[in-house]
Amino acid sequence: MKTAILAISVTILAASLIFYPQESLEASKRGLNMWWKIVFPSLLPFFIVSELLIGFGVVKFIGVLLEPLMRPFFRVPGVGGFVWAMGLASGFPAGAKFTARLRDEGVISQIEAERLVSFTNSSNPLFIFGAVAVGFFKNPQLGFILAVAHYLGNICVGLLMRFHGKETSSKQKRQGEKTSIKAALTALHQTRMKDNRPIGKLLGDAVNTSIQTLLMVGGFIILFSVINKILYLLHITEMLGNVVSIIFANFSFPEKISIPFISGLFEITLGSQLISDVKGATLLQQAMITSLILGFSGLSIHAQVASILAQTDIRFKPFFIARILQGIFASLFTLLLWKPIYIRLSKNEQPVNAAPADIFLDGSWVHQAFQKMTEIGPLVTIFTLTLYVWILFIRLKKQTN
Repeated sequence: MKTAILAISVTILAASLIFYPQESLEASKRGLNMWWKIVFPSLLPFFIVSELLIGFGVVKFIGVLLEPLMRPFFRVPGVGGFVWAMGLASGFPAGAKFTARLRDEGVISQIEAERLVSFTNSSNPLFIFGAVAVGFFKNPQLGFILAVAHYLGNICVGLLMRFHGKETSSKQKRQGEKTSIKAALTALHQTRMKDNRPIGKLLGDAVNTSIQTLLMVGGFIILFSVINKILYLLHITEMLGNVVSIIFANFSFPEKISIPFISGLFEITLGSQLISDVKGATLLQQAMITSLILGFSGLSIHAQVASILAQTDIRFKPFFIARILQGIFASLFTLLLWKPIYIRLSKNEQPVNAAPADIFLDGSWVHQAFQKMTEIGPLVTIFTLTLYVWILFIRLKKQTN
């Protein structure tokens, strides 16, 4: 049955590409523009630096110091604090990438990796504030409530997932008892001595693995951008939206918000944009649905994470369950914190539907910086890919010699 469903689905997708070539091309270009202008140049530095930090033993140093915090609350080693911080700063799918890397190094066990990956993947603040709140809703105050709800939901998921599995590494526990600076420095030195690659080799490997991961991410972004468009053209999104609208009606949500919600389940950027354009829904309803899809992350992100985890023994099911939980938590926190956070900020700063604050207006330094990043993003991508091809060529040449 599974084989038949997969075969039929792929056949329908292939036929749709033939019948809707122009629409598929436009959707593909949209995904490509997002990847090479924003995703690639913004994630690449985090990926490369993280690989260097792991190779030089800095992550192990941080892990020893953070053991007393991460072990009692989340039942993961202290290095999980590094993964959490990097995942929060750089966004999807960094948490999965770094968790898989630590699992390959043998720093964490399988169960610990499944707990860790469940709450270290999140939207970065720039996306929530810049793209969603300001770009789509034209409302910077909304960014605060979305961000607070999103990250509180993340913490709740981490606290719940600590009960996942029964395995606990006694070796990691013994290491966690030594939390002095001296013990951390010793762990740093031992890790560096164990990984005896020269700096040039370490840097080349970091660039190589980071670009490979980002190429995979780009492929999924383009693919799901096309799939989302095809589903809309085939009226499948509309049919699913009709089912969801029945559920939303029980919570007094307007019917028009169901189709943007379905689109958001596949790709959060498009979903957030469509939700912001819904007429007839209150801003609170729009914020709750946006928080829900930001927490769930979208099937495009799920596919990226599944591809990364497939290279290890980390199971995908706990991550999927955690995304559902975070979507629910984030939506509830948006409702609970609406008056104490958003309404108070709106009264102090500006009316609900007023123009964004000066810092986000055209001509401000934030706007100019964002515009500059989108202008140089393609150049950074092209230069880095050229460097990657050159490194790959040198290594292949050495192997043949």
